[in-house]
Amino acid sequence: MKKYLKLMRTHHYIKNLLVLATLACSGHLFNIEKLFSALIAFASFCLLSSVVYIINDIRDKEKDRNHPNKGKRPVSAGEISVKNAWCLAAVLFVLSLVCNYFVFDLKSSLLLLLYFILNVAYSFGLKNVPIIDITILASGFLIRLLYGAFVTDIEVSKWLCLIVIAVAFYFSLGKRRNELRQLGGSETRAVLQSYSVSFLDKSMGMCLTLANVFYALWSMDSKTIAFYNNQYLIFTVPIVLLITMKYSMTVEGDSDGDPVEVLLHDKILLLLCGIYAATMFFILYI
Repeated sequence: MKKYLKLMRTHHYIKNLLVLATLACSGHLFNIEKLFSALIAFASFCLLSSVVYIINDIRDKEKDRNHPNKGKRPVSAGEISVKNAWCLAAVLFVLSLVCNYFVFDLKSSLLLLLYFILNVAYSFGLKNVPIIDITILASGFLIRLLYGAFVTDIEVSKWLCLIVIAVAFYFSLGKRRNELRQLGGSETRAVLQSYSVSFLDKSMGMCLTLANVFYALWSMDSKTIAFYNNQYLIFTVPIVLLITMKYSMTVEGDSDGDPVEVLLHDKILLLLCGIYAATMFFILYI
């Protein structure tokens, strides 16, 4: 069972919490009907994301065997056969559709389909096209946010969309940067030959700056203040700055650049994120 959970990359489900972000930021987190819909949507997205990971592992099993970390994945390591991996992917895909059926909304369902198509296309070749590869990686974060918004029928802030886009590009660029530093122009990631560390560093700095600016503008926007009926969101800006600085310091170290791995293995970063979540909860709900 453990090897199948590893194949599903369940620890990456933390990224799917973005499905709940719109609901949490709306002040309606304790609306039982909306919360139930959001949790079902979260489950649907988790299952579908596992399908995407499995397809990617099957496609790259040969190349992954030459990678120091990816070579330990169940398919490339030979712990799970390709046939069993496809069977698991099929079961998870059906379960994802069942979950989505219970919260069916045309726009959200089309977003779910778009996520699947983009990521399958990524696995089948678009991962080797520079800029397109990081755009697809970044799009997944925005799709998660919008999917949760449509399912719960909550209008998502345009500022929040911009924040997620900027942060998502920063994450994707950081992943490529550290892959390039560790692997160079490796055959396991052909697209790395099209990038330079200098380009990735400058692009990361631009995206991180934009993310912090967008967040600050959102927190003091007149519509935001009127919507939440308080002016205290501006005081979360220093916490966000600390989080982004700590993440930046960690990702520029010996990390492999994967945002999930960076977060889960940095206790200080986890603490800062916990402080931010607690502060936001207090401001919005207490």
